[in-house]
Amino acid sequence: MTIKGSCHCGDTQFEVSEAPTSVTRCTCSLCSKRGALWAYYTPAQFNLVQPPKQAATYRWGSRTVKHHFCANCGCGTYSESPDRSSGKPDFNNPRVGVNSRLFDEFDLDAVPVMVVDGKNLW
Repeated sequence: MTIKGSCHCGDTQFEVSEAPTSVTRCTCSLCSKRGALWAYYTPAQFNLVQPPKQAATYRWGSRTVKHHFCANCGCGTYSESPDRSSGKPDFNNPRVGVNSRLFDEFDLDAVPVMVVDGKNLW
């Protein structure tokens, strides 16, 4: 089941190959200020439908995560990072975190929200 999404102005459009079974709310300063709920995918499960016209990228801290956002409307769209499920960055296993609040026609209330204590972890 393909799920489509986009930023507010539509300059960044994407799709994922399946609906998330849960989403993550990270408490780090960036995620908290963004208000994102992250759904994680492998790069093969994520597709930019059209190259972003007004793309921008922000990196902070370790600079290992690329936080992409639309430079036109400001929506935080997706992030590229190494897998951190083991507690350490695994650069051989990249992940794409998609801001699930940008999914079209998807009921976020239907999936559980997992909280990651990013405020104290990184």
